[in-house]
Amino acid sequence: MPAPATARRTRPARTLAAVATALALAGCSGGDDGAGAGDPASSSALAGDPAPVPEPPAPPEPGACYRLGFDEALAPTTSSTPVGCSRPHSAETYAVGELDSVVDGHLLAVDSDHVQEQVAGRCPERLPRFLGGSQDQLRLTMLRAVWFTPTVEESDAGADWFRCDVIAVATDGRLARLTEPARGLLADPERRAAYGMCATAEPGTSDFRRVICSAEHAWRAVATVPFEDESYPGPDEASARGETPCEDAGRAAAEDPLDFRWGYEWPTAEQWAAGQTWGLCWVPD
Repeated sequence: MPAPATARRTRPARTLAAVATALALAGCSGGDDGAGAGDPASSSALAGDPAPVPEPPAPPEPGACYRLGFDEALAPTTSSTPVGCSRPHSAETYAVGELDSVVDGHLLAVDSDHVQEQVAGRCPERLPRFLGGSQDQLRLTMLRAVWFTPTVEESDAGADWFRCDVIAVATDGRLARLTEPARGLLADPERRAAYGMCATAEPGTSDFRRVICSAEHAWRAVATVPFEDESYPGPDEASARGETPCEDAGRAAAEDPLDFRWGYEWPTAEQWAAGQTWGLCWVPD
């Protein structure tokens, strides 16, 4: 008999507004007490000459790979250095663009809502094409877009780029290792399956934990249930929408079309507000 459809809160796609960031205070060094009046640095400072403006860092290179931890991948800025993509890594830069930080003739700060929301929209929408698949195929994997901008200091020095990276989530709080370039990954059925979204137990149960499909698992997400509503339809309607398509997906995946199980996750109101406007169909795997 089909398993009853149950809802479970899922981890939403990365949202910069939900990421806490810490600002480090740079220490100031005191001057040399032995500096004389004829010292060039002292003379320049006394004369009021402006300090030299540092050169902005060069924009990142598309195709570069990085070793990032989970928390580093969620941070709005990064100082990590690239590693060879043939070596183990956890992030690959798939797009670099230029920030549009001028609104009505006013220059906005790089950490303003307008600038950050601009990048948060551009990077995810570019990922499916880079991976060679559809948005639905991407939603059935643990592949995600993350993005970075210059620091405030780097922006003040003239840096105006944004960087989009693709990562794979192994499970909550941990990234998976990427072993080869990610371009075109979704077009390859075997690679797409390895990075798929799986779970340790039936959705809605206490042992349910989302994991990448290359790890040990018991269930697999096999279909999405898109919602066209402009506003959240409510939990009852959201629950009802997925019963038929998920039952059909379970039947199609089963060896015996008369004896099979299936599960369904529908979005909560909170997830809907964060941009997750689709449900997921699950089957034992």
